[in-house]
Amino acid sequence: MANINVGMTEFPVKNVKKGMPVLLATIVGMILSVLVIIAGGVLLEEGSDVLGAVLLVIGIIWCCVGWIPIMGLKVLKPQEARVLTLFGKYVGTLKGDGFYYVNPFCVSFNPAAKTKLSQSGDVAGSRNTPSQIVLNAASGEINLNTADSKISLKIMTLNNSRQKINDCLGNPIEIGIAVMWRVVDTAKAVFNVDNYKEYLSLQCDSALREIVKMYPYDVAPNVDTTGDGIADEGSLRGSSEIVAARIKDRIQQRVDDAGLEIVEARITYLAYAPEIAAVMLQRQQASAIIDARKMIVDGAVGMVEMALERINEGGLVDLDDERKAAMVSNLLVVLCGNHDAQPVVNSGSLY
Repeated sequence: MANINVGMTEFPVKNVKKGMPVLLATIVGMILSVLVIIAGGVLLEEGSDVLGAVLLVIGIIWCCVGWIPIMGLKVLKPQEARVLTLFGKYVGTLKGDGFYYVNPFCVSFNPAAKTKLSQSGDVAGSRNTPSQIVLNAASGEINLNTADSKISLKIMTLNNSRQKINDCLGNPIEIGIAVMWRVVDTAKAVFNVDNYKEYLSLQCDSALREIVKMYPYDVAPNVDTTGDGIADEGSLRGSSEIVAARIKDRIQQRVDDAGLEIVEARITYLAYAPEIAAVMLQRQQASAIIDARKMIVDGAVGMVEMALERINEGGLVDLDDERKAAMVSNLLVVLCGNHDAQPVVNSGSLY
Protein backbone atom coordinates (compact mmCIF):
# COMPACT_ATOMS: atom_id res chain seq x y z
CA MET A 1 0.00 0.00 0.00
CA ALA A 2 1.33 3.46 -0.88
CA ASN A 3 2.33 5.77 1.95
CA ILE A 4 0.37 8.92 2.65
CA ASN A 5 3.52 11.10 2.67
CA VAL A 6 2.02 14.00 4.58
CA GLY A 7 4.65 16.25 6.17
CA MET A 8 2.79 17.00 9.43
CA THR A 9 4.62 15.75 12.50
CA GLU A 10 4.26 16.32 16.22
CA PHE A 11 6.16 18.91 18.24
CA PRO A 12 5.49 19.73 21.92
CA VAL A 13 4.42 23.07 23.38
CA LYS A 14 7.00 24.10 26.00
CA ASN A 15 7.03 26.38 29.03
CA VAL A 16 3.25 26.49 29.43
CA LYS A 17 2.81 24.92 32.89
CA LYS A 18 1.51 28.18 34.30
CA GLY A 19 -2.10 27.31 34.86
CA MET A 20 -2.31 27.99 38.57
CA PRO A 21 -0.63 31.46 38.53
CA VAL A 22 -2.83 32.55 35.62
CA LEU A 23 -5.95 31.26 37.37
CA LEU A 24 -5.09 33.10 40.59
CA ALA A 25 -4.23 36.28 38.69
CA THR A 26 -7.52 36.12 36.79
CA ILE A 27 -9.51 35.69 40.01
CA VAL A 28 -7.67 38.59 41.65
CA GLY A 29 -8.21 40.74 38.55
CA MET A 30 -11.96 40.04 38.54
CA ILE A 31 -12.18 40.91 42.24
CA LEU A 32 -10.23 44.15 41.66
CA SER A 33 -12.50 45.04 38.72
CA VAL A 34 -15.54 44.74 41.00
CA LEU A 35 -13.82 46.94 43.60
CA VAL A 36 -12.93 49.48 40.90
CA ILE A 37 -16.57 49.61 39.77
CA ILE A 38 -17.69 50.17 43.36
CA ALA A 39 -15.04 52.86 43.85
CA GLY A 40 -16.08 54.57 40.62
CA GLY A 41 -19.71 54.63 41.73
CA VAL A 42 -18.75 56.08 45.12
CA LEU A 43 -16.67 58.82 43.47
CA LEU A 44 -19.53 59.70 41.14
CA GLU A 45 -21.82 60.15 44.15
CA GLU A 46 -19.22 62.33 45.86
CA GLY A 47 -18.95 64.64 42.85
CA SER A 48 -15.71 63.39 41.26
CA ASP A 49 -17.36 62.86 37.93
CA VAL A 50 -14.27 62.44 35.74
CA LEU A 51 -12.30 60.06 37.97
CA GLY A 52 -15.40 58.16 38.92
CA ALA A 53 -16.45 57.73 35.29
CA VAL A 54 -12.94 56.57 34.32
CA LEU A 55 -12.83 53.98 37.09
CA LEU A 56 -16.34 52.83 36.29
CA VAL A 57 -15.51 52.34 32.60
CA ILE A 58 -12.26 50.52 33.39
CA GLY A 59 -14.00 48.18 35.83
CA ILE A 60 -16.82 47.37 33.42
CA ILE A 61 -14.41 46.72 30.53
CA TRP A 62 -12.28 44.45 32.71
CA CYS A 63 -15.34 42.53 33.87
CA CYS A 64 -16.29 41.95 30.23
CA VAL A 65 -12.87 40.77 29.02
CA GLY A 66 -11.08 39.68 32.19
CA TRP A 67 -12.49 36.15 32.02
CA ILE A 68 -10.90 35.44 28.60
CA PRO A 69 -7.61 34.04 30.07
CA ILE A 70 -9.67 31.28 31.70
CA MET A 71 -10.29 29.88 28.20
CA GLY A 72 -6.57 29.12 27.96
CA LEU A 73 -6.45 26.90 31.04
CA LYS A 74 -5.99 23.21 30.19
CA VAL A 75 -5.80 20.22 32.55
CA LEU A 76 -4.23 16.91 31.48
CA LYS A 77 -4.14 13.61 33.31
CA PRO A 78 -1.33 11.04 32.81
CA GLN A 79 -1.19 9.50 29.33
CA GLU A 80 -3.29 12.25 27.74
CA ALA A 81 -2.52 14.86 25.10
CA ARG A 82 -4.13 17.81 23.34
CA VAL A 83 -3.48 18.89 19.77
CA LEU A 84 -3.74 22.69 19.64
CA THR A 85 -4.65 24.82 16.63
CA LEU A 86 -4.73 28.61 16.43
CA PHE A 87 -6.99 29.99 13.71
CA GLY A 88 -6.61 26.73 11.78
CA LYS A 89 -2.82 26.44 12.18
CA TYR A 90 -1.20 23.64 14.18
CA VAL A 91 0.79 25.22 17.03
CA GLY A 92 1.86 22.16 19.02
CA THR A 93 0.82 19.33 21.31
CA LEU A 94 0.40 19.35 25.08
CA LYS A 95 1.70 16.15 26.68
CA GLY A 96 2.13 15.08 30.27
CA ASP A 97 -0.06 15.57 33.30
CA GLY A 98 -0.38 19.08 34.67
CA PHE A 99 -2.22 22.41 34.71
CA TYR A 100 -1.37 24.42 31.59
CA TYR A 101 -2.03 27.89 30.25
CA VAL A 102 -1.96 28.46 26.49
CA ASN A 103 -3.27 31.11 24.13
CA PRO A 104 -6.97 31.49 25.02
CA PHE A 105 -7.88 31.32 21.35
CA CYS A 106 -6.18 27.94 20.84
CA VAL A 107 -8.61 25.10 20.14
CA SER A 108 -8.09 21.41 20.97
CA PHE A 109 -8.78 19.21 17.95
CA ASN A 110 -9.61 15.49 17.89
CA PRO A 111 -11.80 14.25 15.00
CA ALA A 112 -12.15 10.77 16.56
CA ALA A 113 -13.39 11.97 19.95
CA LYS A 114 -16.85 10.43 19.62
CA THR A 115 -16.09 7.41 17.46
CA LYS A 116 -17.05 4.04 18.91
CA LEU A 117 -15.47 0.91 17.39
CA SER A 118 -16.03 -1.74 20.10
CA GLN A 119 -12.78 -0.78 21.74
CA SER A 120 -11.66 0.18 25.21
CA GLY A 121 -12.04 3.77 26.36
CA ASP A 122 -14.47 4.88 23.66
CA VAL A 123 -17.81 6.65 24.06
CA ALA A 124 -20.86 6.07 21.89
CA GLY A 125 -22.06 8.92 19.75
CA SER A 126 -21.38 10.98 16.66
CA ARG A 127 -17.85 12.21 16.09
CA ASN A 128 -19.04 15.41 14.42
CA THR A 129 -21.14 16.87 17.22
CA PRO A 130 -19.56 18.62 20.22
CA SER A 131 -22.27 17.26 22.49
CA GLN A 132 -25.17 14.86 22.35
CA ILE A 133 -28.40 15.04 24.35
CA VAL A 134 -30.22 11.73 24.92
CA LEU A 135 -33.80 11.82 26.24
CA ASN A 136 -35.25 8.75 27.91
CA ALA A 137 -39.01 9.08 27.40
CA ALA A 138 -39.86 6.33 29.88
CA SER A 139 -37.97 7.72 32.87
CA GLY A 140 -37.83 11.38 31.86
CA GLU A 141 -34.05 11.45 32.36
CA ILE A 142 -31.79 13.56 30.16
CA ASN A 143 -28.14 12.58 29.65
CA LEU A 144 -25.65 15.09 28.25
CA ASN A 145 -22.55 13.55 26.64
CA THR A 146 -19.93 16.20 25.99
CA ALA A 147 -17.25 15.50 23.41
CA ASP A 148 -13.73 15.36 24.83
CA SER A 149 -11.02 16.68 22.52
CA LYS A 150 -8.21 15.07 24.53
CA ILE A 151 -6.31 12.21 22.89
CA SER A 152 -5.56 9.13 24.96
CA LEU A 153 -1.98 7.87 24.77
CA LYS A 154 -2.81 4.64 26.62
CA ILE A 155 -2.67 1.21 25.04
CA MET A 156 -6.15 0.47 23.74
CA THR A 157 -7.77 -2.70 22.42
CA LEU A 158 -9.64 -2.84 19.13
CA ASN A 159 -11.85 -5.91 18.84
CA ASN A 160 -13.20 -5.90 15.30
CA SER A 161 -16.22 -7.98 14.35
CA ARG A 162 -15.69 -11.48 12.97
CA GLN A 163 -15.09 -11.74 9.26
CA LYS A 164 -15.90 -14.50 6.80
CA ILE A 165 -12.85 -15.11 4.60
CA ASN A 166 -11.86 -17.87 2.18
CA ASP A 167 -8.56 -19.54 3.04
CA CYS A 168 -6.00 -20.46 0.37
CA LEU A 169 -7.98 -23.63 -0.47
CA GLY A 170 -11.23 -21.72 -0.91
CA ASN A 171 -12.83 -22.95 2.31
CA PRO A 172 -14.90 -20.21 4.02
CA ILE A 173 -13.84 -19.57 7.59
CA GLU A 174 -14.79 -17.09 10.29
CA ILE A 175 -11.99 -15.29 12.08
CA GLY A 176 -11.74 -12.45 14.59
CA ILE A 177 -8.73 -10.54 15.92
CA ALA A 178 -7.96 -8.23 18.83
CA VAL A 179 -5.42 -5.48 18.18
CA MET A 180 -3.61 -3.61 20.97
CA TRP A 181 -2.58 -0.14 19.77
CA ARG A 182 -1.75 3.37 20.89
CA VAL A 183 -1.15 6.85 19.50
CA VAL A 184 2.54 7.78 19.28
CA ASP A 185 2.35 10.88 17.06
CA THR A 186 -0.71 13.01 17.79
CA ALA A 187 -0.20 15.39 14.87
CA LYS A 188 -0.11 12.56 12.32
CA ALA A 189 -3.12 10.88 13.93
CA VAL A 190 -5.19 14.07 13.79
CA PHE A 191 -4.08 15.69 10.53
CA ASN A 192 -2.86 12.89 8.25
CA VAL A 193 -6.13 10.93 8.24
CA ASP A 194 -9.75 11.93 8.60
CA ASN A 195 -10.46 9.70 11.61
CA TYR A 196 -7.61 7.60 12.95
CA LYS A 197 -9.88 5.09 14.72
CA GLU A 198 -11.94 4.36 11.64
CA TYR A 199 -8.75 4.25 9.59
CA LEU A 200 -7.23 1.71 11.97
CA SER A 201 -10.35 -0.46 11.85
CA LEU A 202 -10.37 -0.48 8.05
CA GLN A 203 -6.67 -1.35 7.84
CA CYS A 204 -7.12 -4.17 10.35
CA ASP A 205 -9.88 -5.69 8.19
CA SER A 206 -7.90 -5.45 4.96
CA ALA A 207 -4.65 -6.76 6.50
CA LEU A 208 -6.53 -9.67 8.06
CA ARG A 209 -8.02 -10.66 4.70
CA GLU A 210 -4.68 -10.35 2.97
CA ILE A 211 -2.82 -12.61 5.41
CA VAL A 212 -5.56 -15.20 5.97
CA LYS A 213 -5.83 -15.88 2.23
CA MET A 214 -2.24 -17.15 2.30
CA TYR A 215 -2.96 -19.98 4.75
CA PRO A 216 -5.14 -23.09 4.81
CA TYR A 217 -7.29 -23.66 7.87
CA ASP A 218 -5.49 -26.94 8.57
CA VAL A 219 -2.23 -28.39 7.27
CA ALA A 220 -2.55 -29.18 3.55
CA PRO A 221 -0.05 -30.63 1.05
CA ASN A 222 1.66 -28.52 -1.62
CA VAL A 223 0.83 -25.18 0.00
CA ASP A 224 3.43 -22.42 0.26
CA THR A 225 2.50 -19.93 3.00
CA THR A 226 5.85 -18.13 3.27
CA GLY A 227 6.29 -17.15 -0.37
CA ASP A 228 9.66 -18.88 -0.81
CA GLY A 229 8.34 -21.37 -3.37
CA ILE A 230 8.68 -24.35 -1.02
CA ALA A 231 5.67 -26.16 0.40
CA ASP A 232 5.45 -25.99 4.18
CA GLU A 233 3.16 -27.03 7.02
CA GLY A 234 1.85 -23.59 7.91
CA SER A 235 -1.85 -23.32 8.80
CA LEU A 236 -4.22 -20.96 10.59
CA ARG A 237 -4.96 -23.52 13.30
CA GLY A 238 -1.41 -24.76 13.83
CA SER A 239 0.56 -21.55 13.24
CA SER A 240 -1.65 -18.99 14.99
CA GLU A 241 1.32 -17.18 16.58
CA ILE A 242 3.08 -16.75 13.24
CA VAL A 243 -0.14 -15.66 11.53
CA ALA A 244 -0.84 -13.10 14.27
CA ALA A 245 2.69 -11.72 13.99
CA ARG A 246 2.33 -11.30 10.21
CA ILE A 247 -1.03 -9.57 10.68
CA LYS A 248 0.53 -7.20 13.24
CA ASP A 249 3.42 -6.32 10.90
CA ARG A 250 1.08 -5.75 7.96
CA ILE A 251 -1.21 -3.45 9.99
CA GLN A 252 1.82 -1.52 11.27
CA GLN A 253 3.00 -0.88 7.72
CA ARG A 254 -0.40 0.57 6.87
CA VAL A 255 -0.81 2.85 9.92
CA ASP A 256 2.71 4.27 10.26
CA ASP A 257 1.68 7.49 8.54
CA ALA A 258 -1.30 7.81 10.88
CA GLY A 259 0.97 8.07 13.93
CA LEU A 260 -0.20 4.76 15.44
CA GLU A 261 1.80 1.89 16.94
CA ILE A 262 0.51 -1.68 16.89
CA VAL A 263 1.63 -3.29 20.13
CA GLU A 264 0.16 -6.75 19.58
CA ALA A 265 -2.36 -8.64 17.48
CA ARG A 266 -4.09 -11.85 18.58
CA ILE A 267 -6.54 -14.22 16.91
CA THR A 268 -9.58 -14.39 19.20
CA TYR A 269 -11.89 -16.59 17.12
CA LEU A 270 -11.24 -19.17 14.40
CA ALA A 271 -13.72 -21.66 12.97
CA TYR A 272 -15.13 -22.96 9.72
CA ALA A 273 -18.13 -21.07 8.40
CA PRO A 274 -21.47 -22.65 9.45
CA GLU A 275 -22.30 -23.83 5.93
CA ILE A 276 -19.30 -26.21 5.81
CA ALA A 277 -18.66 -26.77 9.53
CA ALA A 278 -20.63 -30.06 9.64
CA VAL A 279 -18.86 -31.48 6.56
CA MET A 280 -15.43 -30.51 7.89
CA LEU A 281 -16.28 -32.09 11.23
CA GLN A 282 -17.10 -35.37 9.51
CA ARG A 283 -13.83 -35.11 7.62
CA GLN A 284 -11.89 -34.59 10.84
CA GLN A 285 -13.71 -37.48 12.49
CA ALA A 286 -12.92 -39.77 9.54
CA SER A 287 -9.27 -38.74 9.67
CA ALA A 288 -9.16 -39.40 13.41
CA ILE A 289 -10.76 -42.83 12.98
CA ILE A 290 -8.23 -43.77 10.29
CA ASP A 291 -5.32 -42.67 12.47
CA ALA A 292 -6.73 -44.60 15.43
CA ARG A 293 -7.24 -47.77 13.36
CA LYS A 294 -3.72 -47.50 12.01
CA MET A 295 -2.35 -47.31 15.54
CA ILE A 296 -4.48 -50.30 16.63
CA VAL A 297 -3.32 -52.42 13.70
CA ASP A 298 0.34 -51.53 14.29
CA GLY A 299 0.00 -52.50 17.93
CA ALA A 300 -1.87 -55.72 17.10
CA VAL A 301 0.77 -56.84 14.61
CA GLY A 302 3.49 -56.22 17.19
CA MET A 303 1.60 -58.23 19.80
CA VAL A 304 1.09 -61.16 17.36
CA GLU A 305 4.81 -61.18 16.51
CA MET A 306 5.68 -61.19 20.20
CA ALA A 307 3.22 -64.04 20.89
CA LEU A 308 4.65 -66.24 18.11
CA GLU A 309 8.22 -65.56 19.27
CA ARG A 310 7.35 -66.52 22.87
CA ILE A 311 5.62 -69.69 21.73
CA ASN A 312 8.60 -70.73 19.59
CA GLU A 313 11.10 -69.91 22.36
CA GLY A 314 9.19 -71.90 24.98
CA GLY A 315 8.50 -74.87 22.72
CA LEU A 316 4.94 -75.06 23.95
CA VAL A 317 3.40 -75.93 20.60
CA ASP A 318 4.95 -76.89 17.30
CA LEU A 319 2.97 -74.85 14.80
CA ASP A 320 3.20 -75.31 11.08
CA ASP A 321 2.49 -72.49 8.63
CA GLU A 322 -1.25 -73.25 8.41
CA ARG A 323 -1.66 -73.20 12.19
CA LYS A 324 0.38 -70.01 12.44
CA ALA A 325 -1.88 -68.38 9.84
CA ALA A 326 -4.99 -69.42 11.75
CA MET A 327 -3.52 -68.15 15.01
CA VAL A 328 -2.51 -64.82 13.46
CA SER A 329 -5.99 -64.42 12.00
CA ASN A 330 -7.70 -65.12 15.32
CA LEU A 331 -5.40 -62.81 17.29
CA LEU A 332 -5.89 -59.95 14.83
CA VAL A 333 -9.66 -60.36 15.02
CA VAL A 334 -9.52 -60.25 18.82
CA LEU A 335 -7.09 -57.32 19.05
CA CYS A 336 -8.58 -55.16 16.27
CA GLY A 337 -12.27 -55.76 16.99
CA ASN A 338 -14.56 -53.06 18.34
CA HIS A 339 -16.21 -55.43 20.81
CA ASP A 340 -14.94 -57.93 23.34
CA ALA A 341 -14.20 -61.33 21.83
CA GLN A 342 -16.48 -64.26 22.65
CA PRO A 343 -14.26 -67.31 23.35
CA VAL A 344 -15.06 -70.61 21.68
CA VAL A 345 -13.74 -73.76 23.39
CA ASN A 346 -12.63 -76.40 20.87
CA SER A 347 -12.35 -79.83 22.50
CA GLY A 348 -11.33 -81.61 19.31
CA SER A 349 -8.58 -81.14 16.78
CA LEU A 350 -7.32 -77.73 15.72
CA TYR A 351 -8.50 -78.69 12.26
